[in-house]
Amino acid sequence: MDTLRFELSSVSLTSTAFTASSLHSHSRTSFSSVRVSRVNSSPAIGAVVKTTVNEICTADELHYVPVPNSDWRAALWRYLPSSKGPKRKHPLLLLSGIATNAFTYDLSPEFSFARFMSGLGFDTWILELRGAGLSSLNLDKDLETDKQQIVSDLLENFINVSERIENALDGGFKILGMQDRLSKSVVDFKERLELIPHYNWDFDNYLEEDIPSAMEYVRSQTKPKDGKLLAIGHSMGGILLYALLSRCGLKGTDSGLASVTTLAATLDYSCSGTLLKYLLPVKDPAQAMNLSALPIDTILAMIHPLMCRPPYALSWLTTNISAPQMMDPEVIEKLVLKTLCTVPVKLLLQLATAMDHRGLRDRTGTFYYKDHISKTNVPILALAGDWDIVCPPDAVYDTVKMIPEHLATFKVVGSPGGPHYGHQDLISGRTARSEVYPLILRFLEEHDEN
Repeated sequence: MDTLRFELSSVSLTSTAFTASSLHSHSRTSFSSVRVSRVNSSPAIGAVVKTTVNEICTADELHYVPVPNSDWRAALWRYLPSSKGPKRKHPLLLLSGIATNAFTYDLSPEFSFARFMSGLGFDTWILELRGAGLSSLNLDKDLETDKQQIVSDLLENFINVSERIENALDGGFKILGMQDRLSKSVVDFKERLELIPHYNWDFDNYLEEDIPSAMEYVRSQTKPKDGKLLAIGHSMGGILLYALLSRCGLKGTDSGLASVTTLAATLDYSCSGTLLKYLLPVKDPAQAMNLSALPIDTILAMIHPLMCRPPYALSWLTTNISAPQMMDPEVIEKLVLKTLCTVPVKLLLQLATAMDHRGLRDRTGTFYYKDHISKTNVPILALAGDWDIVCPPDAVYDTVKMIPEHLATFKVVGSPGGPHYGHQDLISGRTARSEVYPLILRFLEEHDEN
């Protein structure tokens, strides 16, 4: 570790050639949030939706880009650079974690990393991968018979589980309104069940299709002179960036990135004490039940009262998100109710390989991403939260130590006497704006000048 720079810190646009008709827009946050359902009214691919015509997006512009080999369109939230900030050479692309949407980086004016960066002159884009947030699906054709059966089976399973939970609730739990929440969750789940059969992608699909398409689109809109972007990834977003650098390094191709910042991310959890080792066994029952997707947003929305209200039966779940006293209950509630999405089981299964010896593998099981990260030529800042039990500092370092010494900067954020940083605190913690954001800003500015 001594050989690395290690620091313990206390601290109207033209559309693309692709066009589609009769697009059904899939817009959601959770059943308790504002929802928009547009049929045959989505803008053309590559068109810009001003936020005045969208009830969910808080960005200045909302863009869409087609995902190759699929019926999906990824969404890109754009935050225009402030005229008061310095002129920057490269656009900034933000990638969020698994099962999360753009609100990860823009929870509120007080907790908005995206607004912070755009205010300092960066043309800032948040990518919502297929299936997340305001990404949309072309449903021109009726569901095939087999997909209709999948929908029917999923709904029956979900209702059965909901009924069992409701029957188990008694006494004090009733005052939390759990019965109503369960009923609303079933209704919400039914409204989007027809999309579940289309949740059939894995990590490599994101890496090979969603990310390159989004990067090319941002380049086409911002036109950086060297054709490069600055990129930041939280959790799975950081893993995707590592994987991209690994593949490009092996092939000797240009990644198109001027720098990469990862927040709470690693390619290999196997030697750490990550909590994921205890949570990922969900993959086995998911496989046994032949589920194609898990509605994480609906599940956590149902149990949210048990996490954040007396008698706090599931309050321990909040430690997966944030260190104690680092986030207000209202902020945690926004994270649970506004940022989560449904996740394909195929994606979970591939990510689960990151728990195995040598770390994350491609879908063939023969390519280990960590083995080739040493071939990158892109400067990397890797930040870890000192109290992150999802991606502990030792897990982050396990990837960083494979990166060429002159390219890697590793920082653990947090102080022995506090404040401490959990998994989401690097973006949304009380002191992130004063302690974490400046670290990232200095790194971005250093490599924006090159």
